[in-house]
Amino acid sequence: MHDYNDLVMNTFRQQKNAGALKGANAIGTAGNKTCGDIIKIYLKINQNDVIENASFKTFGCVSAIASSSITCDLIRGKTVDEALKLTNRDVVDALGGLPPIKIHCSVLAKEAIDDAVKRYRKKQQKGTK
Repeated sequence: MHDYNDLVMNTFRQQKNAGALKGANAIGTAGNKTCGDIIKIYLKINQNDVIENASFKTFGCVSAIASSSITCDLIRGKTVDEALKLTNRDVVDALGGLPPIKIHCSVLAKEAIDDAVKRYRKKQQKGTK
């Protein structure tokens, strides 16, 4: 068993951002075939490119779920460009640290955001043509 700090465990237990987001207009996924973690991020982005709301569905360990949830908190209220600047280190720091073997979970959360934004922008470009 990995040694998780109280913040990670509380974020995991609460899962306040869990579930599909009604009205989401950007959805991204990321996964790790080695450990089996899969993260799906749902974003509701307004006409000013601000992320009004974010939620997640994650199949994975404590670190994957906690990383997903805290990532939603970190990007809510930010512009899409600001969200893209989020690093996995920001996720780890917001959780007060993760065991070294679990850092990849914070990378997955970042990759899911990047995927959601990429898909959102592609959809936006199609709409302007």
